[in-house]
Amino acid sequence: MTRLPIDDALPELIAALKQSGRAVLQAPPGAGKTTKVPLAMLEAGLCAGRIVMLEPRRLAARAAAERMAETLGERPGETVGYRIRGEAKVSKATRIEVVTEGILTRMLQSDPDLPGVGAVIFDEFHERSLNADLGVALCLEVAGALRDDLILLAMSATLDAEPVSTLMEAPLVTSEGRSYPVETRWLERPLPANARRIDALVDLVVRAEAETRKEGGGILVFLPGEGEIRRAAAALESRLPGSCSVHPLFGALPFAQQRAAIQPAQSGRKVVLATSIAETSLTIQDVRVVVDMGQSRRARFDPGSGMSRLVTDRVTRAEATQRQGRAGRVSEGVCYRLWSKGEEGALAAFPPPEIASADLAGLALELALWGAAENDLAFLTPPPDGALQEARSLLTFLGALDNQGRITPHGKALSALPLHPRLAHMLLQASATQRAEAATLAALLAERDPLRGAPSDLMLRLEALKDPKAFQRKRPYQVTLPVIDRIRAEARRLEQSLRKAKVAEGARLSPAGLAALAYPDRIGQRRKGDAPRYVLSGGKGAVLPPEDTLAAAPFLVALDTDGNPREAKIRMAAQITLGEIRELFADQIVWVDSCTWSKRERRVVARQQQRLGAIVLEDRIWKDVPPDAVAEAMLDGVRDLGLRLDGAAARLVARVKLVRSEGHELPDFSNDGLMATLEDWLLPMLTGVKSAQSWKQFDLLPALRAALNWEQTQVLDSEAPGSFITPLGRKIPIDYAQEVPEISVRLQEMFGVTRHPTVAGVPLKVTLLSPAQRPIQITRDLPGFWAGSYADVRKDMRAQYPKHPWPEDPTEADPTLRANRRKS
Repeated sequence: MTRLPIDDALPELIAALKQSGRAVLQAPPGAGKTTKVPLAMLEAGLCAGRIVMLEPRRLAARAAAERMAETLGERPGETVGYRIRGEAKVSKATRIEVVTEGILTRMLQSDPDLPGVGAVIFDEFHERSLNADLGVALCLEVAGALRDDLILLAMSATLDAEPVSTLMEAPLVTSEGRSYPVETRWLERPLPANARRIDALVDLVVRAEAETRKEGGGILVFLPGEGEIRRAAAALESRLPGSCSVHPLFGALPFAQQRAAIQPAQSGRKVVLATSIAETSLTIQDVRVVVDMGQSRRARFDPGSGMSRLVTDRVTRAEATQRQGRAGRVSEGVCYRLWSKGEEGALAAFPPPEIASADLAGLALELALWGAAENDLAFLTPPPDGALQEARSLLTFLGALDNQGRITPHGKALSALPLHPRLAHMLLQASATQRAEAATLAALLAERDPLRGAPSDLMLRLEALKDPKAFQRKRPYQVTLPVIDRIRAEARRLEQSLRKAKVAEGARLSPAGLAALAYPDRIGQRRKGDAPRYVLSGGKGAVLPPEDTLAAAPFLVALDTDGNPREAKIRMAAQITLGEIRELFADQIVWVDSCTWSKRERRVVARQQQRLGAIVLEDRIWKDVPPDAVAEAMLDGVRDLGLRLDGAAARLVARVKLVRSEGHELPDFSNDGLMATLEDWLLPMLTGVKSAQSWKQFDLLPALRAALNWEQTQVLDSEAPGSFITPLGRKIPIDYAQEVPEISVRLQEMFGVTRHPTVAGVPLKVTLLSPAQRPIQITRDLPGFWAGSYADVRKDMRAQYPKHPWPEDPTEADPTLRANRRKS
């Protein structure tokens, strides 16, 4: 074999594995770790069993196995083999087996002690895929509890390997690698916000080819995904010299085309348009120039589809460095970046682990199947609690977990299918006569939309899948043929996998009925009104464009939305009938007694509703609603309308606030305090109140009084009596709303009073009224008034009210509310 940089580190690595059975190897891209390390471990005789190496991508797994087999002068399937989704080349002679990550999980779940396996290698662990994190966690538990002889090795292409070494309690072995200098060329200024990045990238590739033509060598261009690669390839065909051949490279590409991209060009200059698969997993020979678009696709949970989808993000500094290094593998190279040097500092250091942002339904199912909680396993990054709980709620809804979170037989069947639990549930619930239809629908829903510019209707996609050419002739929508091909291939594979599964024997379902099995929380009911707005059975809202062909559908299944948390726009849906909903979800449809406050109608509304989650299938008036339910609902009405404190109720509240402020233990009668305790003091008194109008007429005083016990009432009456008793025995309400308690009383009624009235030792503010109830004097010193300004008041009032008594000495007169008797 050709000597590679990793060779210098192999003796230290083999020694570490012999001594501790574990190690973490850090080696930069191109060091040769993927193809050299497994063979070195085999040659050193570290274990009797097979060496299983995990690769995050199918293309990389197959390429690594073929390269190692070629090194041994063999074909894949002999000493070195591989297993990927839908393809396997292994035999009894196989000692090194390269697998994709999901296959290791299945091996562990089937036989936790991994019989026949002596070592597990996690290649490209820096990519931090969800399956790799789970695989390490499970293997660490197996090694600790069942297989202390199991050798574990994690290999990373970044310098951030210390946390992995700590997690595995393993020595860290570093290979410095060997690469030639790479000149980096940035844009002079950032691209305008409205610039088309693909057009700018194509210009940069053309420039890079012209500037490096003398040096020669292949050109490796990094783009985020298949769509961008195909558009760039189409544009470059007419702009590059005829001596240049353009090769796409992405995971879904047919293997023959992948091989053509990896192998050296037979003549002329090769331009490879690749996704991030070419960062570390693959060696593309003779590359001396790298052009980096600066974007990458990552798996992220998409609330619109209910599953993980690939999203486009900016590259991180670690990814940009790995891409740059690809230009210095065979000689000095050049890296062109589609961003300015000033933008470099805004890049994140490392890509986020998939476990932090992905849909965790599959992880939750695997944990339940393993029989462990997430805290029982050694995760490098613990799964987020909220996302994990949401995933478990979905699995419970699908019947994969019981109410205690334990896996059910149905859950075990779901875990055996290589699909998201939603789609696996749909496949297993479909009847045996609908295997092909269900498999096609599952493959369609797991892929990106094959139509562009089409309405939301699922049936259009299914029509395009049957005959895309005929569909294009009669429909004005663009069909993405490579996506169609992938859906068809995946559908065939899924149908094959179903032959071993136990499939339900039920009635045939429409495509919408099948889709509803996968998305029981996305069944939508059209709201009242002209706009096509829907409430979904899971409780969220969704909307269709008014011109959409399904805009009038009373019920539909929302298969894909834009994920807006307030009201999501539906991108793909299927119309479903009420009869299908009743048939499919008979065991989940329940009658619910609903008694609630309606803000729109400003009254309590009592209904009996037949519901599936948040959607209402049948609605009728609840005639014999219990009074307690009405009162409970009216509390929400009170919270909506607010408290109306006036008159005697307002005076009582003011008295309580005053006495409470003096340190006495009385209830909090502030507005916030009263609203916070409505259930305690108001609820028992709300009988018969059910609307804004009846609330307006409701007297709060009895309820407020009832909130005070006997002792509190005694304290209140002693410290802040509610009324002043006049010499005539009349009760005059005392107003405590102002800084000083006050009363208003007829002047004549206070005749004979020689001591100013007080409350708890504080003089009352007394407003003395004329016979016409108009204020004529305000005083806090009644004896002083009698002795002073009363004489002037008497002079004025005698002229205005001659029929009423105005004695010279009011302190000696009898109090009265009567006028003088007429003289006979």
